[in-house]
Amino acid sequence: MARGQGAALDRKKLMADPIMVTTIVVLITFLTLFILYPLAILLVDSFVGDGGFGFGIFKRIFAMPNFTRAIGNTLKIGFVVGILSALVGLLFAYVEVYVRMNKFVGGLFKVVSMLPVVSPPFVLSLSMIMLFGKAGLVTRFLLGIYDNSVYGYWGIVVVQTLTFFPVCYMMLKGLLKNIDPSLEEAARDMGASRWRVFMDVTLPLLLPGIGNAFLVTFIESIADFANPMIIGGSYDTLATTIYLQITGAYDKAGAAAMAVVLLCITLLMFAVQKYFLEAKTAATLTGKASRARMLIEDKSVKIPLTVFCALGAAFVILMYICVPIGACFPTWGYKFFPLTGKWFGLVFSRYHGFKAFKDSFLLSLIAAPVTALLSMIISYLVVKRKFKAKGFIEAVSMLAMAVPGTVLGVGYIRGFSGGIFHTGFLQGLYGTGLILIIVFVVRSLPTGTRSGISALRQIDKSIEESAYDMGADSFRVFMTVTLPLIKDSFLSGLVTAFVRSITAISAIILLVTPQFLLITVQINEFAEKGSFSLACAFATILIIITYGAVLLMNLFMKYFGTSRKIKED
Repeated sequence: MARGQGAALDRKKLMADPIMVTTIVVLITFLTLFILYPLAILLVDSFVGDGGFGFGIFKRIFAMPNFTRAIGNTLKIGFVVGILSALVGLLFAYVEVYVRMNKFVGGLFKVVSMLPVVSPPFVLSLSMIMLFGKAGLVTRFLLGIYDNSVYGYWGIVVVQTLTFFPVCYMMLKGLLKNIDPSLEEAARDMGASRWRVFMDVTLPLLLPGIGNAFLVTFIESIADFANPMIIGGSYDTLATTIYLQITGAYDKAGAAAMAVVLLCITLLMFAVQKYFLEAKTAATLTGKASRARMLIEDKSVKIPLTVFCALGAAFVILMYICVPIGACFPTWGYKFFPLTGKWFGLVFSRYHGFKAFKDSFLLSLIAAPVTALLSMIISYLVVKRKFKAKGFIEAVSMLAMAVPGTVLGVGYIRGFSGGIFHTGFLQGLYGTGLILIIVFVVRSLPTGTRSGISALRQIDKSIEESAYDMGADSFRVFMTVTLPLIKDSFLSGLVTAFVRSITAISAIILLVTPQFLLITVQINEFAEKGSFSLACAFATILIIITYGAVLLMNLFMKYFGTSRKIKED
């Protein structure tokens, strides 16, 4: 009875607040229109066509040898990359948390964890081709061999593993720090070796987290478009097959059905990760460690692990360094020295570099604050408010995390090129900068929302209730009380959204028109043509922009963030 009365009172308060009701209606409309609707259109297009309603389109695409081959290739790459990334990430995390390292190796680890965040997703593909391709610096210039084996399956696996393992490393590092060291020390006191302790104590506590890291990497791998496009050669994956089906064969219905197949795979894995492994992880680990961990100083363990991880980190950093160096080669594949800066000049004088960077920067700059504010509003509604549509808002906002960029791009083409349900309504969105901004917002929304939810759950509701008691409405409470308390999460979401938007390619490559030049599309275009020096010049400037944005955010949070004020008090 009391619970029912409480729910009725919450509904009464909600309906008495027109700003809150309007916000909820606008949010539901936005999420439905720009997340659910494009996916629903893909489903409709997959079953309607080729003679009417049915499975005719699916039968046709499954009869294509390249499509069935692409499914097998995609799953094979996803599983291998997921396993390798989880294992390498676990090794790096274990060494950082359990082994006493010097500051130099610790600095290498920090750089490795930062680089994938501030760089485009296909930078390592460029580096692999420049170093080990047929005209590579190592293969042709140093070894004098003409090897083309870097393209294809192993090229994709290596590049994706190097790109995604830092994500696993960051996830598993947090889990390892939360394991109480007394559990492992008790086993050591009973005579167990370090290997036995790891296998019998540490690993069982980590298994759900390792599974979580594997599935996140698996989803990222099978949804990846740029790396297979650049270094895949003739090795088909689902993302590249969908792109070629719509741009080469002009088969929009077939591309929609292929996108549905890829979406089903990612949604299945996302459901396993979200509703099984995340819950199991939370139930297994016991919070923060009760005291400091005794770090491993045994040289027989410390030296091999530290050297191996340091060499791995140095190799990854070298791969990223190759990009600015590659932009300075005079003629790629024929003349590597002396280094020159002519390609940077050509980027702006001949290849519309100013327009590309201006368009990318402005669109990302508009999308970032919109994403950050929407994320905080959704987080606030999910954590602090009770209403029937709360579960819908949370689920749909997180759904974009499981939707591959290529699938979303096809959905927007099918959903908005002829207007909503082909009525012409909102047809004007298609081909404009606004639809690119909306895609940027949708793609970055889940990350900001998760960060906001975590921050808001730490704020006592009595702080906001006191503001309501003093007569403030919901908008004023959110802007003057809640948002300042989660300033750090808001700023973090802001820069994350900016970086993700300016480095995005898979979701927007199908939606970009000649009216807009985006940096990532330019890089992909020059890389496909073999103009690697130009691609590297664009990528280098892009990395400088994104890294500068991260540094500015860190400085801003250091001097104006919430955490500083708390320390001063």
